Amino acid sequence: MKSISAPPTRNALRLALLASVLGAAVPGASLAETVLTVAQRSDPQNLDPIDTFKISWGAIGSNVFEGLVFRGEDLELQPGLATSWEFLDEDRRIRFHLREGVEFQDGEPFDAAAVKYTFDRLLGEQGEKGPQRSNYTSIKEVVVVDDRTVDFLMNRPDPVLLTKLAGYGAMIVPPDYIEKVGEEAFDMKPIGTGPFRVEEYTPGVGVKLVKSDSYWNGAAKVDAVNIRFIPEDATRMAELQSGGVDIALDIPKPSVDTIRKSRNLELVSVDGPTVSLTRFNTQSGITADPRVRRAIAHAIDTNAIIQSLLGGMASPIASAQGAKSFGNDPDLAPYAYDPELAKTLLAEAGVAPGTEISLDYPSNDNTFREVSQVMAAYLGMVGLNLSVHPYEYNVYYNDILPNGKTGALYYYAWGGWTFDFDNTAYLLYHSGERQNAYISDPTLDALLEQQRDTYDQQVRLTALQGVADYVYEHTLDLPLYNEATLYAVNKRVGGFVPAPDNRLRYMNVTVQ
Repeated sequence: MKSISAPPTRNALRLALLASVLGAAVPGASLAETVLTVAQRSDPQNLDPIDTFKISWGAIGSNVFEGLVFRGEDLELQPGLATSWEFLDEDRRIRFHLREGVEFQDGEPFDAAAVKYTFDRLLGEQGEKGPQRSNYTSIKEVVVVDDRTVDFLMNRPDPVLLTKLAGYGAMIVPPDYIEKVGEEAFDMKPIGTGPFRVEEYTPGVGVKLVKSDSYWNGAAKVDAVNIRFIPEDATRMAELQSGGVDIALDIPKPSVDTIRKSRNLELVSVDGPTVSLTRFNTQSGITADPRVRRAIAHAIDTNAIIQSLLGGMASPIASAQGAKSFGNDPDLAPYAYDPELAKTLLAEAGVAPGTEISLDYPSNDNTFREVSQVMAAYLGMVGLNLSVHPYEYNVYYNDILPNGKTGALYYYAWGGWTFDFDNTAYLLYHSGERQNAYISDPTLDALLEQQRDTYDQQVRLTALQGVADYVYEHTLDLPLYNEATLYAVNKRVGGFVPAPDNRLRYMNVTVQ
């Protein structure tokens, strides 16, 4: 016997019709879009991975692009767009086997041709216009073996290459899309193979990322990420506390206690790559005398600066690297605070009490502005009268530093995102490097070149520790501190994993 169901009520029909309409309009979608809002201080001003070296790019580009190699928040290397690699021909050739089933966000296929295009572009005329090319000049040529295999022919060994392939300039880009829209359009609205695509980029305002439906490694847990550029610390923190943003980067030290006391926020800290140091003009003036440099190093209590000004959110360092850096010598201790020894060394060098010296720094660094005032007080206690000179950021890094126009002391900060001392030491200490206006030392040059000429990690470690020891012994600079990377996270956010190198990935983050 055929059964007959009771007719549906008018309300039930209305609900069924509404569900049907919504389901047809947005297949498989929830009724409300889930949006993660992030605030960061700086705008990278260009989203093309070969056109920037700014850390501010990392929290954007790491969600849009991928490299052949992937480095997670634990800093361990693992397969990315390449599933494996092997060293051939006595390490003169590196063969990469590429992942299948990967597409760029516009549907363009990822294959060996895309890899070759990426590196031809990076090492060619277009890459020469940007700051990333010099990191990859160890590569002579990329050769396509077949659609899923490429060979990197090497000009020389490059023991940091695999790490560099996991970031910045080595991100794989789409040939057809770039040729279609042009370089300027790609700067503003690039595509990659990552879990999010760029929906909109407004320089000076922010970037909206939306979830890519074609991502090969699953789906992001939020529909969109709004990244807001808020350069003023007070405004960024106010937006965080009001709930206007879910995650804030670039946490100013004075806000640490406020965040810790908040019922809705969590402060997340992880050892980062950024080191701050005071460098010396070693060629002229009183700091050409190593006794004066050593006196200055012993006159400043860096531990007190870390505790009183940085709220303990940094670590003391003995070289221009943190404890996580390959090449760090754990047996090398920071210069001890010893003002009496400092006075003795200055007297031996014939430096009269009240001698004037100067310290230059970029004016946008509010933290170091306070640090420099404390340094002036410490140096005054041993008889040196320190005057502090701020310069506009671009003037400082593009003119004052590379052209050797600094005073006796000058500030330098460097985020060695590879966590390999080569990334910092070669720039700071090798003769002829743009960021090294004063040091030309055959011993340092030999050590730096030695570790770049081998894949033997023990040989490299010995050489890099030798660089750190030599710089320390000759007091070529005064390492101040290794800053912690700080994030403030609203407690409604889940799945957030802090990235030591500021290259945040939002794929597994949720928002309630």
